[in-house]
Amino acid sequence: MKPKITKPQASPPAGRVSLAEVARATGTALGRFDGAETARAMGRFDASHIGSDVHPTIADISECLFFSPGDGRIWLQDQRMVLLHTEALGALRRELIDSFGPDKARGLLTRAGYVSGARDAQLVRQHWPDAEPQAAAMAGTRLHALEGVVKVELVHARYDPDTSDYEGEFLWHHSSEDDEHIAAYGIGGAPACWMQVGYATGYVSTLFGRLVVFREVACRSMGESHCRVVGKSAERWDNVQEDLRYLRAREFVDFSHHAGAAPQAADLPEAPKDGDAMVGASSAFNAACHSLHRVAATSATVLFTGESGVGKEKFASMLHRISPRREQPFVAVNCAAIPETLIESELFGVERGAYTGAGAARPGRFERAHGGTLFLDEIGTLSYVAQGKLLRALQEGEIERVGGTRSIRVDTRVVAATNVDLRQAVREGRFRDDLFFRLNVFPIHLPPLRERRDDVPLLMSQFLAHYARKHGRRATGFSQAAVKALLNYDYPGNIRELQNLVERALIAAPEGELIEVHHVFSGGEALDKRVLSVRLDGERGVLTAGNAPPAAAGPPGPFPPEGAMGLKSLPQVEDALMRQALAQCRGNLSAAARLLGITRPQLAYRARKRGIVQ
Repeated sequence: MKPKITKPQASPPAGRVSLAEVARATGTALGRFDGAETARAMGRFDASHIGSDVHPTIADISECLFFSPGDGRIWLQDQRMVLLHTEALGALRRELIDSFGPDKARGLLTRAGYVSGARDAQLVRQHWPDAEPQAAAMAGTRLHALEGVVKVELVHARYDPDTSDYEGEFLWHHSSEDDEHIAAYGIGGAPACWMQVGYATGYVSTLFGRLVVFREVACRSMGESHCRVVGKSAERWDNVQEDLRYLRAREFVDFSHHAGAAPQAADLPEAPKDGDAMVGASSAFNAACHSLHRVAATSATVLFTGESGVGKEKFASMLHRISPRREQPFVAVNCAAIPETLIESELFGVERGAYTGAGAARPGRFERAHGGTLFLDEIGTLSYVAQGKLLRALQEGEIERVGGTRSIRVDTRVVAATNVDLRQAVREGRFRDDLFFRLNVFPIHLPPLRERRDDVPLLMSQFLAHYARKHGRRATGFSQAAVKALLNYDYPGNIRELQNLVERALIAAPEGELIEVHHVFSGGEALDKRVLSVRLDGERGVLTAGNAPPAAAGPPGPFPPEGAMGLKSLPQVEDALMRQALAQCRGNLSAAARLLGITRPQLAYRARKRGIVQ
């Protein structure tokens, strides 16, 4: 299954027109917004190995902005956008502040900005995969300006590709967020560009695959002439927890692995075990956290749904830890791991002599969880008979041991989880409808990792820090190629698979060096096949797609058989393929992009970079 963020539009459908096409039709030179100003900005980006190519430019990015006047939609490549009055956003901002207070409002707006920044970073990584890290970072400033939010001026930035360490300082001019805040509240004593700080944090963190935190040190809302922000890798900040708390939808979401020796926040209900923390900032993750918080204070039955590996047991454990039952036992049962003949005795217990070998009475999981929480994982695997007995325990609040003659009252909160569609199982007669409705009192769906990619950089950092401590190893971070691969991987095993990939990579990578792609994906994982690579075949350089094996009789389509061009270097192969595709399509970029299996912006960028087109 393909992730949502990798469904590019190869060419604009009928009725859609890009900003670049409008500029070409009207003679407006979008390129004039780059040039000398870009050169000066890149000169202030202190990094090694930076090339002279500073794509994507404003002209490049404008190729991704489409207007569809006929059906009322605007697109930034595959992401739908809207034009909204800043006064309307200002009214929403004021209502949030007046209703919830400035602290909660700041958190809501910071998290919304983080998601926006992460989306833009994914767009840049997807459509300009060959861009230098520094040029990709600068693309965020262009996107922010193109979206009408703020003009960004780079004061100084530094990125070390050998350690993945980042530090930058920027000036913000004409902040739309400040305009509305000042109109509503006047000049105050605190910075107010909350969404923009979240955007910068989400963009750079997603781009570099590690948490980079931005802090606004001067703001127009404080009477300054412009805003000044500083961004650093999270571990380089003092008291970073103060910044990170605005990324947490709830206090039980943990970022303490970034805080060094800093004390833990006092209002956390209970410190998660190391490596067992819940980490995330995506809208889907935050929605699940809000639902968890709402139901925690009650005794309602909760049903967690979602694919295997999305963290259902973690959420169930956290539900117990933040509930009034936190001092009582939390008992977890994997229903799929218990044979059908033993499930009744495991859940309800056994009286002495109930069957051969039952030499002593034994309480079941319901009794052991009395006063606390019983977590039934993989509940969809229960037999029909076991489902009926479980239903009675839920309805009556009492159980009867195997071989017993009396009922035992239990005060146990039941939390269940499944990775199958129980409604479909009910329709097919494999699951009792009365039990389903009893379990489905408060459902919480946990989306797969491919639908919450904004959380991947945070999870990568958290797992890397955890396993570095666990195994006593030191790694400086992930290379840009590894970050790109991890951000675009499908994760059929979800968070559990990402956790295993990071642990494997940390062990495989040389001590104190960057983690590379081959350290991560060495277990036969299928990478995105649209990422082109060169495979050596004797003395020939053969262009292949991802890890796909070579075809026996040459690739399909109008291109010559493998190796027929006799080229050995990747640039030569790319040049030849682009020239041939453009020749066959008579210079039509959209058609040539479809032929090559890439997007039009990708082809336009690479063809201009090689001097094939102007």
